[in-house]
Amino acid sequence: MRSTLAVAAVCAALLVGSLGTRVSGSTGPIPLDCNRACLEGLIDQYLKAVVAHDPSKVPLSKDVMYTENNQVLDVGDGFWKTAQGLGNYRHVFADPEFGQVAMMGTMMEAGAPILMSLRLRVELGRITEIESIYFKPGGGGPNNIAAMDKMGKAEDLWFRTIPPAQRLSRQQMISVADAYFSGLQKNDGKGVNGSPTYPFTNDCNRIENGAPTTNAPTNGKPRPDPKTATGYSAMWSCREQFESGLIHFVSRIRDRRYVAVDHERGLVVAFAFFDHDAGPSRSFKTPDGRPVVGGPVQPWTWMIAELFKVEGGQLHEIEAILERVPYGMPSGWSSWEEGMSDKIQFPVR
Repeated sequence: MRSTLAVAAVCAALLVGSLGTRVSGSTGPIPLDCNRACLEGLIDQYLKAVVAHDPSKVPLSKDVMYTENNQVLDVGDGFWKTAQGLGNYRHVFADPEFGQVAMMGTMMEAGAPILMSLRLRVELGRITEIESIYFKPGGGGPNNIAAMDKMGKAEDLWFRTIPPAQRLSRQQMISVADAYFSGLQKNDGKGVNGSPTYPFTNDCNRIENGAPTTNAPTNGKPRPDPKTATGYSAMWSCREQFESGLIHFVSRIRDRRYVAVDHERGLVVAFAFFDHDAGPSRSFKTPDGRPVVGGPVQPWTWMIAELFKVEGGQLHEIEAILERVPYGMPSGWSSWEEGMSDKIQFPVR
């Protein structure tokens, strides 16, 4: 009996030890309970491994899933082969409760900076999921990569701690972020979830691909009036854009995945697709009844990684990396055919 117990104890010790170590070829262990500092450090380690073109420098699970722009690849393929160096801008956010860590930042490829959104999932001391989205010059849409790279660090407001008594639950924070997508998709100017307004603070701001797409400088140009304009303006506030009803051409926002929640800082990380059907949705009426024709003349889709700052149940700041992709392109992580676009997706522990 004693010998049996001794063998069992040795086996248990070996099992615990193996769970807390890295795969062969990588350096140093990752704790099973990977806290914020641990997760943030893992981002740094991963990026250095990419630049070194050496997957063995990170603790990968044998069945790790890896995507670039929602295409499933082998780790070591794609950007792993072409990465030239680290960029200057890096914004990291962690969800220790669910073992998720994400980043928006710049990397170097072909002698120029590009934008990168990265998500890692850590389980039992190893990386089980790697999701990356890249925006490169010529990809269409907002483009201010150079300025973002020069900035180096995200604005201080992103790192501001939410007092414990004011923190919302994970589900509440995700619901606030999802109200943004629902309000944008419907975009009738009448608010969301029975509210006559939208969940924006008065100073809400949005940055896309490093460029301001709300409250943008006028540069001496007249500021359009939301009540008479026929197209929305980047000079308007978050609320003005939504209340104008002029983003009606975004016909569908699908495959919404809320992959990480940083309670301490009030952050929600989401991935989604914005479809523009370019059909009947181009002709619509504004909330005050004015007929408008606007939006893309050909169907296409935005693939988006989006970060929301949630304070007091409202959206304070939004940062996004988006890339134009073929219309209706599916996600490597969820299935439009299975109807996942109609559901709020929560991480599964």
